[in-house]
Amino acid sequence: MKKNTSKKKAANKKALKKTSRMSRDRRRKHHHWQVTVYYGDGEKFARVYIDRDRALKFAERQKKSPVVKSTRIMEVD
Repeated sequence: MKKNTSKKKAANKKALKKTSRMSRDRRRKHHHWQVTVYYGDGEKFARVYIDRDRALKFAERQKKSPVVKSTRIMEVD
């Protein structure tokens, strides 16, 4: 009978390893997305969003400007 309980514990440990940190941490309710805007003169500007769609819209809007060289979106922990 002891072997069955140890198998269950081992299975639970494996399940925890496969889940992301986001699902394990009960304090966190959302991800953070940082949009970095690079300008032609070498300057850069960054803004953080909780919603990825809003971050994408902001990046697309900034790309329309002639002074913007590029934009980058990355997930921040």
